[in-house]
Amino acid sequence: MTVTATGPSTVLREARVPGDGLYEGRRVLRRLPEGWQERPYARFEVVPQARTIGAEIRGVDLSRPLAPALREELNRALLEWKVLFFRAQHLTSAQQRDFARNWGELETNPLLAAGSSDDVVRFDKGAGAAPTYENVWHTDVTFRERPALGAVLQLREVPPFGGDTLWADMAAAYDNLPREVRDRIDGARAVHDFIPGFARFYGPERLLPHQDLFPPVEHPVVRTHPETGRRMLFVNTSFTTHITGMDRDESDRLLRFLFQQAHVPEYQVRWRWQAGDVAFWDNRATQHYAVGDYGSRRRVAERVAVAGDRPF
Repeated sequence: MTVTATGPSTVLREARVPGDGLYEGRRVLRRLPEGWQERPYARFEVVPQARTIGAEIRGVDLSRPLAPALREELNRALLEWKVLFFRAQHLTSAQQRDFARNWGELETNPLLAAGSSDDVVRFDKGAGAAPTYENVWHTDVTFRERPALGAVLQLREVPPFGGDTLWADMAAAYDNLPREVRDRIDGARAVHDFIPGFARFYGPERLLPHQDLFPPVEHPVVRTHPETGRRMLFVNTSFTTHITGMDRDESDRLLRFLFQQAHVPEYQVRWRWQAGDVAFWDNRATQHYAVGDYGSRRRVAERVAVAGDRPF
């Protein structure tokens, strides 16, 4: 077979990839809202864990009552870092609840197993445990009219490896959306429903009793943080079903693209748990993902959630 040699090409072939994907390139990584005055912390040490989200707090004993000044400084850290980590606290359930109450009333979740009281959710994972799955990017309880402000999670037992949790900064996700996408979703609303998320591991007989208690609700696709004024993407794979007033195929395509934004590593922080660690996150500003890589090994966590407000 004879091959005829030719000279170098003079026209670059088309560089085509499927649309609506995530691509490489520089990303805007802005931790604080515009105009926010950053100040030093006086009552504890802050150890950043990632560029825009996640900080370890050192020098605070969460088992003790919080003085008002300490509570206010911790709240500022929460707003600035979105998720705070505290090593080796080993709180009782009552102490965990007392800490969370500094941010408001506690909420209950009848769809999940309770711990020592109705407002403590207990995740006991291991061989023979009832299945629930949190290894998907989600924001807690957006199927409520007033989704949780935040949550306090403590790991009581950790597997020998695995079981990390990741959080994603949804303000950074919004900042980096293409302009044409932001123009489409600013002012849009989406429907949230508990059924899709919980139907992954519960049958109809478990879900039907709660169907009237938790009817579908609408929230803005882009939420404004009530304390910082920051704009944040507010849709998630577990509970957002469709964008109001949009053709279903178009809504599905746009939501798939928006759901992907939490997957960008530059917007994330990952925490490797030790027994007794506590994480406190701003549920208004983040999504999270519990990594399910520990098989039949046991992982026990307890979560207390703080009731929130109506998104706007």
